[in-house]
Order: sequence, then C-alpha cells, then structure tokens
Amino acid sequence: MKFSPALLIPLCAVLFAATAGAQLKMPRNAPLPAVPAAAAPAATAPAAAPDSSEKEAAGKLAAQGWLILLDRRDWGRAWETASGVFRNSVPLPSWMDGIPKVRESLGSIVERTPAESVYKTSLEGRPEGEYVTAIFLSKFDQRELQEVVTVVREGDGKWRVTGYSTR
Repeated sequence: MKFSPALLIPLCAVLFAATAGAQLKMPRNAPLPAVPAAAAPAATAPAAAPDSSEKEAAGKLAAQGWLILLDRRDWGRAWETASGVFRNSVPLPSWMDGIPKVRESLGSIVERTPAESVYKTSLEGRPEGEYVTAIFLSKFDQRELQEVVTVVREGDGKWRVTGYSTR
C-alpha cells in the first residue's frame, strides 16, 4: 500500500501516539508543532447523491449477483442475503422446498441478458424506499424465460433482493 507524503506525517503521528503516547507527554505550555500545508486536509465538496441511473445500475448489479447464487444452487445463501422483508415473508423451509423445484425444471443457465431495469421509490404492498426491478432474458438448457428480480436498498445502504419471479 502506498501513502502520499501528505498523509505520511499524520499517519506516523497517530501510530506513534497509539504505541508510545503513555510514555511521552508534551509539556503543558509547549506550543503545538506546526503542520505543513501539504499535510493539512484539503477542503472537499460534499459528495453528490447518486442519481436514479446510478442507483438503477447498482440495483441491477445486486440482482445479477443474487441470480448467480441461484445458478450455483446455493439456495441457503440466496435466502440469507435477501432483504429482511423477503426473509420474513418467505420462511427458510418454504424457500428451501420451493426454489429447487422451480430452478431444477429449467436446467443449467446458458445465457442471461439484462433487458430492462427501473428505479422507483414506491412499490405496491411495500414500504416507501428505494427499489430497482430488473428483468433478465434468461436461456436455460430446458427453457427460455424472463427472470424478474426486485431489490431494495436497506438501511445499511446495501441493495438486497426483495422479490423474484419467472415468466
């Protein structure tokens, strides 16, 4: 890992203080050491909130990652990584019994293409929030279909699946 010279001085000071602070103390009336201008943090503009297209892209990416878990037949991890609303509405035993039957009749995934995705702040039957519904054109050994995955941005900022269906 590389550190810029501007960060090296404060970093060394923090590391030194953490390990030797109890041993060395500055005299009470001693002036504080001057911090070189290069080491002072630069003023930064507040980060702009991502627009809906960035949120849509992030949600679609989360949906694709979750579908990979289904492709691997990692049913338990798929359920564990889904949203709290999903896990509360689909108990684990029901999920573990139902999803293998749905997916096994399709065969292995051959190809999946994102078709469309939509960002919304409300979804019927769900609390207000940030949602992305992504539709994928999926080709399996046995059949071609559309997979519809809806993700929600939860309180920790992560996008998690809140709905899955095929048509």
